[in-house]
Amino acid sequence: QQDLLTLGRVKSKLAEKLLTAIANSKANSVERLIFGLGIRHVGLEAARLLAAHFQSLDKLIEASPEELTAIGGIGPQIAESIRDFFTREQNLQVLEKLKAAGLNFRAVQAQKATVLEGITFVLTGSLENFTRANAKEKIEALGGKVSGSVSRKTNYVVVGEAPGSKLQQATKLGIKILTEEEFSRLLRDASEDS
Repeated sequence: QQDLLTLGRVKSKLAEKLLTAIANSKANSVERLIFGLGIRHVGLEAARLLAAHFQSLDKLIEASPEELTAIGGIGPQIAESIRDFFTREQNLQVLEKLKAAGLNFRAVQAQKATVLEGITFVLTGSLENFTRANAKEKIEALGGKVSGSVSRKTNYVVVGEAPGSKLQQATKLGIKILTEEEFSRLLRDASEDS
């Protein structure tokens, strides 16, 4: 009896987390959606270029090979992959279902916030409430920069669980260390100021 109650609570929490994750994914940027489609040769950088140029997935779907290759950083091989992906009926059906489910197909106008301009962050360890990409996106949206290594130019090192040598290096250089909670607070305050 007790085991069944515990199992029920675990399933309920899992379902709650799953519903939250689904709701959050609907608000993801269109570049994340393009990247997430798994189009051959389209990495995150190409997805950013495509999202910035077309501003919506619908416009990208309609794009000709010439329109695609006119974008700096998009070559004929990537253009061919994109056209191939969007001419397959099964892919278009999946996209229709995603659209009906409420996924974001339009680029959100970029914030012109510069509250964190000139401030460099380094992330180390795993964060509980952010993926690396998500944390980087939030910092950059507020004008900040994320670096892969600690240097004297680093302003903050955000430390998650099981941090690596970056923490030791930051301590040695006297760089301000932020816990995930402090980092969240800093982002919240910066967003309110923007």
